[in-house]
Amino acid sequence: MNLRIDVISDVVCPWCYVGKRRLEEALRQFDAAGKGITVEVCWRPFQLNPDLPAFGMNRAEYLARKFGPTAPDIYTRVAQAGRSVGIAFAFESIAHQPNTLPAHQLIRLAGQQGRQEAMVETLFRAYFIEGADLTDGTVLVQLAARAGVEPATAVHCLSDTGAKRAVADEERSARDLGVQGVPFFVFNGRLAVSGAQEPEVLVRAMETALREPAAVEQP
Repeated sequence: MNLRIDVISDVVCPWCYVGKRRLEEALRQFDAAGKGITVEVCWRPFQLNPDLPAFGMNRAEYLARKFGPTAPDIYTRVAQAGRSVGIAFAFESIAHQPNTLPAHQLIRLAGQQGRQEAMVETLFRAYFIEGADLTDGTVLVQLAARAGVEPATAVHCLSDTGAKRAVADEERSARDLGVQGVPFFVFNGRLAVSGAQEPEVLVRAMETALREPAAVEQP
């Protein structure tokens, strides 16, 4: 028996990083191996700020524009949630707000090479812990290599118009499904859960999804 989990997310979404940790805990609680179930987790693209220029923008300016005078306090709750799952968010280290299309291109590439989880984790950590500039092509290639993706392949992917179009098409499909915020989990193509829910909620969703016939799988 198979269980497919599509995770629609963005690498600059702190709740998506928390959601990833909660999904990992849910999978441990679920104990798929003990149930004889094969679980496949697929990461799907979503851009929180698709209209940002390719070079992004200054982080402080971005926060001021989006959140106004409340900007310094917006991450208090998510920082607390992060600590509860072992993420030490270093928001003060982030100087640049990126357009995340190139990062999603690398995630898609890594999925084709069986390195997608490593690529997603590397990008989350680089952005939220190390303050990496995800608009810098050299940085992105180095992060791809860290995740086990061959640098030359990553360089080609970042300049490939077909890869850009494929990511854009996937994101458009998510928005057509009504996805407006992330993380957004889809179990076996049928059951959806929105938000960085607690592991127990995700476990129940897995169990429910397995009782229903799977929808046609996405490519």
